[in-house]
Amino acid sequence: MPQFFIEAPTGVRSEAKQKMMKEITAAIDAAYHIPDVRIWLREYAPDQVAQDGRLAAEPIRPLCFLEAPELASLDAKRRMAGKIHTAIAEAYDGIANTEETLILMNHYPLENAGWAGRLQSDNADIVEAKAELNG
Repeated sequence: MPQFFIEAPTGVRSEAKQKMMKEITAAIDAAYHIPDVRIWLREYAPDQVAQDGRLAAEPIRPLCFLEAPELASLDAKRRMAGKIHTAIAEAYDGIANTEETLILMNHYPLENAGWAGRLQSDNADIVEAKAELNG
């Protein structure tokens, strides 16, 4: 169920993109142990991104959003962020300013996530999995 969005420049090779997606999926899966990790890549031409009000003034800095259930472990978040950063840096080497990749982690309580017509807080399997995840 974790969803990961990457906002980044165009130009990454297909093989590098596939490798990045696998590594990011593995990093999120290692932190959450919840199936159905999805990654959404949104690519932009440099003239479609402004940084400090200037179009294409410098290499684009990737921006990422993780939308997922609450995760209590700061160590798990740190490991995940490091692995995600490394995967993006490798894929976008020479294309983007990956030194300053921003990863925003938006964590939701189960009562704020609906799936298949019901709240996740009403799904006993998900409630149990979250309890195991967060100790």
